[in-house]
Amino acid sequence: MNDGLIHGYLLDGKGGARNLAWAEIEAWEPGQGCLWVHLDYSDAHARSWISDAAQLDPLVAEALLTEETRPRTTAVGDGLLIALRGVNLDPESEQEDMVSLRLWVEESRIITTRKRPLIAIRDLREQLERARGPATSAGVLFELAGLLVWHMGHTVDSFEDAMDALEDRVVAGDSANLRSDLAVLRKQTITLRRYLTPQRDALTHLMAERRSWISERDQMQLREVSDRLLRHIEDLDEVRDRAAVTQEELASRISEQLNNRMYLLSIIAAVFLPLGFFTGLLGVNVGGIPGSENPQAFIIFSALLLITVVLQLVAFRWKKWL
Repeated sequence: MNDGLIHGYLLDGKGGARNLAWAEIEAWEPGQGCLWVHLDYSDAHARSWISDAAQLDPLVAEALLTEETRPRTTAVGDGLLIALRGVNLDPESEQEDMVSLRLWVEESRIITTRKRPLIAIRDLREQLERARGPATSAGVLFELAGLLVWHMGHTVDSFEDAMDALEDRVVAGDSANLRSDLAVLRKQTITLRRYLTPQRDALTHLMAERRSWISERDQMQLREVSDRLLRHIEDLDEVRDRAAVTQEELASRISEQLNNRMYLLSIIAAVFLPLGFFTGLLGVNVGGIPGSENPQAFIIFSALLLITVVLQLVAFRWKKWL
């Protein structure tokens, strides 16, 4: 990358492209072909080029350089100002982390800006270098949108796999850290869905925009991308609902285990309650205790206590308490 320029390509109209340096980009004319410039908006030189040399509407230039942006589609003249998000697939990042991509698309030029790398951009560059990429600015836009949504599928699939594993742990009775793991998964799915919903709205708005340089084939491709994004949102809703049901099932199992333990303790307490009463009664240190002079009194008393326990157990069994 040189002075904020990540790459610049001049499309050949046949699926390939030629890599350009800053000097060639600054000397570019629309008659030369479709230009794609991808910049790091945090670089001073890139910001200066967007603000001045690119001859953009001030509103467009400000949107391409803004730090925080929400997915949207805005028509400005014959061009389209678009903000999209993609999943950050960096191994050290959170799965629900999203990277913003800003796009200004005209018939003969497309300018994209970002701060953090996106795998979708890398994939599109590889297509162009193999001469299998899009031939127009609209093609670049819709191919990028498709790649962003396609890569989201890996994250959504990982959430579904994680949910399957958590459900298996509930069935197996492995409750260690299960509640916290479920809470984390629900938070991740809710966060990702919150990002994807405005992206769906942005793509829907984009489908409604009609431009002479957007072909019917491009519109069909965008509809496929929008449908795929909708399926991802539905899958996230399913994972979120499954996590909620699993949390309820886990809470029910924990409550049932607690009730069983309390029930067992109650049975034990009920068995020893009359025994405690009798032993306490006969253990008072006053005169007149029956059998105090009989050497067999302890054995007889112990036998009576044992009979009492047996009768209690029989009664509990008859009442189906055991």
